[in-house]
Amino acid sequence: MKKVLFIILLILLQVDIISAQKIVSATNPESGGFSSTRLQRLDNSMNEWVKKEWMNGAAALIIHDGKIVYHKAVGFNDLENKTPLKKDDIFRIASQTKAITSVAIMMLMEEGKLLLNDPVSKYIPSFKKQTVLVKFNEADTTYSTVPAKKEITIRELLTHTSGLGYAQIGSKEAVAIYAKNNITGGLGVTNSSLLDAMTRLGKMPLMHQPGEKFTYGLNTDLLGCLVEIISGSTLDDFFRTRIFEPLGMKDTYFYVPQEKAARLVNLYTEDAEGHLQKSTTTVLNGPTVFNYPLIKTGYYSGGGGLSSTLYDYAIFLQMLLNNGRYNGNQLLSRNSIRMMTMNQIGELSLGADKFGLGFQIETEKGSALTSAREGTFSWGGAFATSYWVDPKEKIVMLFYRQLQNSTHGEVVEKFRNLTYQAIAD
Repeated sequence: MKKVLFIILLILLQVDIISAQKIVSATNPESGGFSSTRLQRLDNSMNEWVKKEWMNGAAALIIHDGKIVYHKAVGFNDLENKTPLKKDDIFRIASQTKAITSVAIMMLMEEGKLLLNDPVSKYIPSFKKQTVLVKFNEADTTYSTVPAKKEITIRELLTHTSGLGYAQIGSKEAVAIYAKNNITGGLGVTNSSLLDAMTRLGKMPLMHQPGEKFTYGLNTDLLGCLVEIISGSTLDDFFRTRIFEPLGMKDTYFYVPQEKAARLVNLYTEDAEGHLQKSTTTVLNGPTVFNYPLIKTGYYSGGGGLSSTLYDYAIFLQMLLNNGRYNGNQLLSRNSIRMMTMNQIGELSLGADKFGLGFQIETEKGSALTSAREGTFSWGGAFATSYWVDPKEKIVMLFYRQLQNSTHGEVVEKFRNLTYQAIAD
């Protein structure tokens, strides 16, 4: 009997060690359950995409069961000077910031400082008695509204079902109404505080009744503001002290320090003829400029403000795959991770997939259309960065470019296919 109990204890101990697994380099892809020969197909494809000028360069990182099986960069950071892109360069990760902000909210929930069903007006009074847009005059941006049926909640912000739109990149109604009230996508803002902007947002009409649709919007910027209010820290300080430092993320910033500025990747775009050229602005029209990560500001966009490296963000994703543990630290409980990575929008539509608390979730129906297994959670950023975490295969995948207005978006799905076909365990 004692022997049986000892064996059970050993098994439990092994499970606990695996759940806290840190990323290590595989001695070769085969030792990490991947095929070197099949990964060569990924090498060949990425180099071909550079040669065809579908992208100036890209970096990729694949981790299987905690082991790095692929970590490479191809192409150029500077096409004119033929400066190679490096795998430890710093990328604008834009909306990949949202997952980190969502984790911050869940950490505060676990500390008993908020409930997901709390109304936002509990923390920012302007969100009391909101209205919903029903008519919009494009000619003069006037509109009419009806009262919202209910108050928006923190949960609806996490699921993008609140009815908030997106400034600068959202619907024509949202873009016009928010621009008129100096509400932006949050990048490079130097003339407003986050709380002031979110207070104004509370007075703007919602694009639909709360909870009735999925609308990608400024929800996570608002969540970032709530983190600041509830924690008493700036979002920058909260991320650094509560997430980045405990995990060992050393290259993730709202403001890239001067000593690392040279590592910020150039941003490229396609001109009308499909040729690549350096960008001097971003897809966020208005005050945002391409070098916003180098502009020191106190406005921290929880929806899109961070820059990071492949490896740093992979640490964050591995923590999620480890049920909230990494580097000897437990950031979240496994049940919080469970909540974040399951369908939270019910029957609402997001193509073949669903949405959790901060992530797109691959469904059985969606899995039938792609290589990804059911339960894979993912998102990306506006400047062509993407990530996926497949809990069933124990895979973390990241594919980073710094590109906008690309007409070759299919390379993202091709990258994912090329990753899955190389599994050899």
